[in-house]
Amino acid sequence: MGISLNAANVLPRDAADATLVARVFDPSAGGPSVVTIRGEEVVDLSPLTSTVSSLLERPDALEIVRNHPGGTSWPLAEVLAATTNPAGAVPRFLAPVDLQVLKAAGVTFVRSMLERVIEERADGDPTRAEEVREKVGAIVQGHISNLKPGSAEAVEVKRVLQAEGLWSQYLEVGIGPDPEIFTKAPVLSAVGLGADIGVLARSAWNNPEPELVLVMDSRGNPVGATLGNDVNLRDFEGRSALLLTEAKDNNASCAIGPFLRLFDDRFTLADAKATEIALDITGPDGFELHGVNPVSEISRELEDLVSHAFGAHHRYPDGFALFTGTMFAPTEDRDQPGEGFTHKIGDVVRISSPRLGALTNVVNTAEDAEDWTFGITALMENLAARGLLSSRTEARL
Repeated sequence: MGISLNAANVLPRDAADATLVARVFDPSAGGPSVVTIRGEEVVDLSPLTSTVSSLLERPDALEIVRNHPGGTSWPLAEVLAATTNPAGAVPRFLAPVDLQVLKAAGVTFVRSMLERVIEERADGDPTRAEEVREKVGAIVQGHISNLKPGSAEAVEVKRVLQAEGLWSQYLEVGIGPDPEIFTKAPVLSAVGLGADIGVLARSAWNNPEPELVLVMDSRGNPVGATLGNDVNLRDFEGRSALLLTEAKDNNASCAIGPFLRLFDDRFTLADAKATEIALDITGPDGFELHGVNPVSEISRELEDLVSHAFGAHHRYPDGFALFTGTMFAPTEDRDQPGEGFTHKIGDVVRISSPRLGALTNVVNTAEDAEDWTFGITALMENLAARGLLSSRTEARL
């Protein structure tokens, strides 16, 4: 199934008031450029900043994105069209982060916490999921629905569930003192708006994970937000949590976009916390799935998640992007009764929020999705050839 992108189905509803940062691949430059969206134009900011990471380190970042004339500009409609059908010298959108480390927090919503327990108990077998869900889901949920992670009450619930033989490593990170924080994907490997997303061909139980993604500078300050798809293989992780990397980090398995919205007086961290994220899946078989993920239902404060990723124990000199978790683990039957949901090749996945826009991708296998070939070496060589590496950047390499 193909997708069609236009301003109406990509931009935030209040785009005129939004401070938006994006990246494009510019064929004429042979590499990526930092851009902003102003009305119906995409404006090149690369003469001022070589990477999104370096832009977010600047105290005048908001002023630059809002008001600097920049360099070349292109019609937004043409860039959106080229994003799904690359043609000629017209740039196409990429993921709106570059040198930031791609981190993720897991098991931060009660519903997804329960589903992780279920897939663990089912040993990654989708045919057993409904049976396990009926046996343990209601019991566990009754204990954890309103718990504050790490509290004395949570310690007592752990004791009770252990006595009942229902404790799980997922409950440990869900209601215990320490959340699950892991590296989702390598730097520069995320795909963006309009790209294929990849699941391993040998996976038989997998799903999207629509999430709010916070972007931090090198000092750990949240500077903006965007949307992400933390693609997951439930059969792999269900067999063993030690397969997390194989379940999470594959070719095209991390999607971020469409744009990074910087925090300012019109959109704050508090607004990000109030975000509702919609998931819409349309399959080549006519299947449709729709849902909404209220970020406000998260079990931990966003600042708490950030503090576990960044602090005296861990620094990120180029900043980091943090997937904050999802409540979605679709259970609707797609094929056989009781087997729940799994992707099919050609599924169109749309993750959207009124104030962050919409990230739309098409499901492919990780084996057949476009290879990741433009890494850190290629980026530095390209920026150097274009004369875009400043002395400050060179000093940090």
